[in-house]
Amino acid sequence: MTALLAWTEGDASREARWRSEARSAPPKRVQVVDDTLSAGAAFRLASEGTGLLWRSDFNNARQLLQALARRADRKPRNPTAAPAIPRDAFNQHRQALGQRAQILGKLLIELQGDYAIALPRGPDWRQACREAWGAPDGQPSVVSLRELLGLVGAHEWRRKGLEVPALGPPPNNRIHPHYGVFSPVRGEYLDLVALAPLPSQELAFDIGTGTGVIAAVLARRGVRRVLATDLDARALGCARDNIARLGLGDHVEVIHADLFPPGRAPLVVCNPPWLPARPSSPLESAIYDPDSRMLRGFLDGLAAHLTPAGEGWLILSDLAEHLGLREPGEVQRLIDAAGLCVLGRHEVRPRHPKAGDASDPLHSARSREITSLWRLAAR
Repeated sequence: MTALLAWTEGDASREARWRSEARSAPPKRVQVVDDTLSAGAAFRLASEGTGLLWRSDFNNARQLLQALARRADRKPRNPTAAPAIPRDAFNQHRQALGQRAQILGKLLIELQGDYAIALPRGPDWRQACREAWGAPDGQPSVVSLRELLGLVGAHEWRRKGLEVPALGPPPNNRIHPHYGVFSPVRGEYLDLVALAPLPSQELAFDIGTGTGVIAAVLARRGVRRVLATDLDARALGCARDNIARLGLGDHVEVIHADLFPPGRAPLVVCNPPWLPARPSSPLESAIYDPDSRMLRGFLDGLAAHLTPAGEGWLILSDLAEHLGLREPGEVQRLIDAAGLCVLGRHEVRPRHPKAGDASDPLHSARSREITSLWRLAAR
């Protein structure tokens, strides 16, 4: 059922479709506001759960959102000591991010039936909305400004693309992420895929393909046929788009499947979400794997989908171990329980900025992180 947001404006009762990729419920209280509302008053109302439906200059709404963010990011006057247990620090960090998102998500923008923004200096973001939500249905809708800005940011990523050195030299080495599909901004794990010795160039499976980047790297390495699977409709569309852009359609087939396609292959690759925690929204499903379901499913089903002498490549960070979300040695125990053995392990340290940011709440764990490509075989 489509969720509706209801409010009173003037003497009239209004309602519109409520859009939330985070699947948050529409605010029960809505106040129509404009640029006469101070940032302090806006922050108090948003903190109390009131939705602020903006009815003034669009650029001023962006400025108000920035002011709300500054207030949400202020350090408490009497800060409590940071948790000594990494898992507690992780949970506290996620809780703080969630509370921040709830407050900032209360500043709302109404979209017309064609996704137009009927505000002074309202930008034309209709194409970005169509890419994320599909063709408009002619009905007005309301979305948080924060989410709308994220959607537009994703549109720019999709338009410009992301250079992936593992795909070779420019210009034909860009991946174009779609909204809601995890972007391969951390290239070090792709370097592992590009350098590990191939057991065969005949056939490979790419499990949970996302943008299709691993399938593309394998095809560029000379694998003649790659079957790339995913369950998510956005990921399937994104992967097909990227494979076509890269001219690899004769070598890569993108398939809707839960983990494995039918049959066996001499190489089966999987890069599951790295953290065994519950995502707070569908957009986090590429990061968080509740109870390690995808990891366990891949390992438990791998032997049945490998040809004799075939290899499974598991690409996984050990950040979960450093955060206390996964016990040390648990991955090896899961490998053993699945009837697999380790042929080799290739490792790389992260290069992203947070790995060296001492102010990051999770710096202690991030600074020790290692990403591995486990080469597995059936016993």
